[in-house]
Amino acid sequence: MTVTPTAIPDVKLITPRVFGDARGWFYEAYSAKKLLEAGIDAVFVQDNRSYSAEKGTLRGLHCQKAPFAQTKLLSCTRGEILDVAVDLREGSPTYLQHVAVRLSAENKQMLYIPKGFLHGFVTLTDDVEVFYKVDADYNRDADRSVRYDDPAFAIDWGVTSPILSEKDKTAPLYKDSDVRFTYGGGV
Repeated sequence: MTVTPTAIPDVKLITPRVFGDARGWFYEAYSAKKLLEAGIDAVFVQDNRSYSAEKGTLRGLHCQKAPFAQTKLLSCTRGEILDVAVDLREGSPTYLQHVAVRLSAENKQMLYIPKGFLHGFVTLTDDVEVFYKVDADYNRDADRSVRYDDPAFAIDWGVTSPILSEKDKTAPLYKDSDVRFTYGGGV
């Protein structure tokens, strides 16, 4: 597998080595050893799956407040998404910047998002499944959402009328939220 820093260097794009022949393909989807060799030292404790039926479904922007923040490793196992990570680590050289990556069943790539980031995605096709690992259990009291269209982030989702949950429709702007992370000294 190849691990490549994105425009925000702490967010990494992971491309597996795919072996294919007339029968189909095989690839190693996860290797703690290889990720550690690439500088990714996360112990994942929970796997999650999400399904979206319609193109234009937007899920995000989400995180868990410290000290329950989560590192995520995401892949799209059916269809295609635009996956977005927003740096909320105050003091970071990329504070309030975001990175957007297309993940699909076809490209088999994964996105590594460390603690201190908001995360969201929009489906680019119908019938989308996303699989992701997290390094901390879900904590309802620490669960937070921030507006997907917050002007502080200037994210181009590529959709004008996304399909949203009630939670995401009523999410506050970042400046009105209680989500805060610190760069360098942990989250």
